[in-house]
Amino acid sequence: MKNLVGLQTIDEAAQRLNNVAMNTPLQFSHRLSKLHRAKVYLKREDLQDVRSYKIRGAYNLIKSLPAKEQKKGVVCASAGNHAQGVAYSCNRLKIKGTIFMPVLTPLQKISRVRHFGSGWVDVKLVGTTFDESNSAAQEFSKKHSTVFVHPFDDPIVISGQGTVGKEIWEKLGKSIDYLFCPVGGGGLISGAGTYLKGKNKKVKVVAVEAKGAAGMHKSLKFGSIVTLEEIDPFVDGVAVKTVGSHTFAIASKLIDKTVVLDEGQICSTMIDLYQNEGIVSEPAGALSISALDELGTHLKNKVVVCILSGGNNDILRYPEIMEKSLVYKGLKHYFIIEFAQRPGQLKKLVDKVLGPSDDIVRFEYIKKNSKETGPALVGIELVDKKDLRPLMKKLDTEGINYTALEPKDLLYKYLI
Repeated sequence: MKNLVGLQTIDEAAQRLNNVAMNTPLQFSHRLSKLHRAKVYLKREDLQDVRSYKIRGAYNLIKSLPAKEQKKGVVCASAGNHAQGVAYSCNRLKIKGTIFMPVLTPLQKISRVRHFGSGWVDVKLVGTTFDESNSAAQEFSKKHSTVFVHPFDDPIVISGQGTVGKEIWEKLGKSIDYLFCPVGGGGLISGAGTYLKGKNKKVKVVAVEAKGAAGMHKSLKFGSIVTLEEIDPFVDGVAVKTVGSHTFAIASKLIDKTVVLDEGQICSTMIDLYQNEGIVSEPAGALSISALDELGTHLKNKVVVCILSGGNNDILRYPEIMEKSLVYKGLKHYFIIEFAQRPGQLKKLVDKVLGPSDDIVRFEYIKKNSKETGPALVGIELVDKKDLRPLMKKLDTEGINYTALEPKDLLYKYLI
């Protein structure tokens, strides 16, 4: 395994990617540095033409293929970013490609794939997860004898992703203390981690995953690869049920710490990046930055690099992103409130229960004259999460019958 991915294979990949993948900026963040009392840099892979690092591994593999295999075409499966990298590579190298994507993939990513492919790729929407699309792509590859371009579990792909680490090293050298890297299948952390650890073993590599798809964390904890029974596709760029065999073998020797984050926390980071730096990040792209809070004082006076892995985010997702962020921060709550069916009940709620800064942001109620009481769905937004307890105390004091909805409730999942 050591000979399959190393400093030499990554250096070779960098030569192939010259004038193809951008040597992206390593941007110093004054805000994050001040917040964490460290020197925090963002590796801006969202600024690639395809808005993610995936162009590196995809192009490195396809360009490496013998001419005879290139003529047969290539096939891949992807939730979006790898697909764009393959599409871009096919167009640039004039090679036919077939790309399988989950049906839940944001439309923005699908349209971008078709744009970059420019007639050289055929998009097939199959399955609800990456793993289901991947199975269909593997079958297609066998049936049509086309080369399968794996999104992460291939040494040549991993070496391509490793050029991210090479560029970081060329800018910071031995001064880097921490690398925060998002993890889905494990290709990026395997490649970038290999290069940085190969240059300086003291570099700490932190793997960051979404709570709904923490395959690497669970596999490391178990000691072997674990396939997740279910995943939450919200952080679609890392929504993978099973990490790769190559990536697990490599990454398990590189990772110093794993961090698993709530999707709401990731959404909050996305909003902070947009409001403070004007950066449009996708959920997976914000993962590494979200994890800074988890290491606390360990980062003090350290040089830290967060790989901002992608910026492919559909603008139509922002209402959900805002919602998840508010709920995570404890600022938005939903209640089923039973109102007596007579005039003045809503006014009572507003005058007697709500605080001066509490806001009703959702209210659904249908009056039924045949009944004495009727339930209403009420969404309330707070300015401070500490206002929740006084609010609920007032509900009790006024004798209002209510149920606070919890994330595990079916109706709650319908709302968000």
